[in-house]
Amino acid sequence: MTQRVVISGASSGLGLALARHYLEQGAVVGVYARRAELLQNLALQFPDQIHLYQLDVRDSAAQQAAAEDFLAHVGTPDILIANAGVSVGTLTEYAEDLDAFQQVMDINVLGMVKTFQPLLAAMRAAGTGRLVGIASVAGFRGLPGASAYSASKAAAISYLESLRVELHGSGVRVVTICPGYIRTPMTDVNPYPMPFMLEADEAARRIARVIEAGDSFAVVPWQMGLIGRLLKWLPNWLFDRLLAKAQHKPRGLLG
Repeated sequence: MTQRVVISGASSGLGLALARHYLEQGAVVGVYARRAELLQNLALQFPDQIHLYQLDVRDSAAQQAAAEDFLAHVGTPDILIANAGVSVGTLTEYAEDLDAFQQVMDINVLGMVKTFQPLLAAMRAAGTGRLVGIASVAGFRGLPGASAYSASKAAAISYLESLRVELHGSGVRVVTICPGYIRTPMTDVNPYPMPFMLEADEAARRIARVIEAGDSFAVVPWQMGLIGRLLKWLPNWLFDRLLAKAQHKPRGLLG
């Protein structure tokens, strides 16, 4: 049976790689993107498989309309991936960073909720499927200079856990993915070492395997899981001392 997949934030980076992966597997894929023009080549390659929706994940009405169209023309998704996300360096002391905090939380957290909500009832009624949230290892502890991003990913992890429990026994599985570093436009601006970096296509293949297995929680690559757990268990005094002088993502570069 042909898989039906919906992916948000599909115009570049990991979202684009995931869309290409599933299209190459023969799936029918609904892609959500603000910059739809970046998906035209993909649409030309897979004209009978791709359903393109130009929208901002913060726009609940647009999300509802896209969901209704996909349900009407394709059917209930087997896999729904809330991937859309942004990252920017932020410092609380600067008033001009307040807007960046708002955008990061709205896109990374509420955007995920607004992606799931219009399709969840149909998936629950079908009694099957995967709801996949792309969080981050950055959500394990608060990282200096990335307070908005870390907070948003910590919130996403907790939200996905709540959703997983709410859907227990329904047949719909919630999968939390915490990537480490993936080579994307978002990481291209980072001025610090990024261990265990994955190319986007390789990350997509690994994440697809986790989704297929239906694991409730996974870090990709697994080596970053070890680093994340180590940071999580460090006592505060040591964590503070080690991270206080760490390099930060530049302020004002929303990616």
